[in-house]
Amino acid sequence: MTELRGGADPSSAPPVVFVHGFVGNLRRSANALRILGRRTLAPDLLGYGIGAEDSSADISLVAQVGEVITCVEHAFGTQTVDLVGHSVGGAIAMLLVAERPSMFRRVVNIEGNFTLGDAFWSASVGRMSSSEAELMLAGLRADPAPWLNRAGLPVTQGNVRIAREWMGFQPALTLRQMGRSVVDVTGATDYLARVQSVFQTHPVYLFAGERSLASWHIPVWASKQAAGTVVITGAGHLMMIEQSNQFIEQLVRVLM
Repeated sequence: MTELRGGADPSSAPPVVFVHGFVGNLRRSANALRILGRRTLAPDLLGYGIGAEDSSADISLVAQVGEVITCVEHAFGTQTVDLVGHSVGGAIAMLLVAERPSMFRRVVNIEGNFTLGDAFWSASVGRMSSSEAELMLAGLRADPAPWLNRAGLPVTQGNVRIAREWMGFQPALTLRQMGRSVVDVTGATDYLARVQSVFQTHPVYLFAGERSLASWHIPVWASKQAAGTVVITGAGHLMMIEQSNQFIEQLVRVLM
């Protein structure tokens, strides 16, 4: 694990808020950064974790933006924070900053959705019937090895444990609703304009796995306007699991 550079006091830096993706959570990453002295928050999005059984919740990207704002204000008041979003959480992160630009200092977008081409799994789940989604998720919970294989991760005891935790973090209903919302929001004609507005007002760092970079649909303007592009070597889309130390080291570097 890296050390903070130059003897900087990490407790004086802005808190770091992690926004998880379509499945699972980023608690391990938040905890790893907290051990280095940064204040962190990894809230459960609506329909996930502690709210997984709330079938009355409005499960949409817009609602998730409001939920994260509420969590950040409750935890840190009016302090400016840094924002880290993975996959669908990367899309939520961009919408958050577009909605409340004064709340955030820097943004790390980890293979977040730019186009419908980045929504291959969420879109397919959004099209499933209730029974199809339940069956799919039950199968992944029982045997996550195929999911790990598709992500290029070895089927180790530790990775299976994390995968089962992630698959158990949300019900199929949440995934169906989120999948439909991802398509509706990121497929809208004004979505990329909202995302581009964030690049124009905030430092945005693009994080990608070495294996998955080529399949991430980054617009040319985003590559040019990004504050930096970080490629995590020896990793794919689940870089925070596969190369956790390298991932945290790079977060520390860009969020100093």
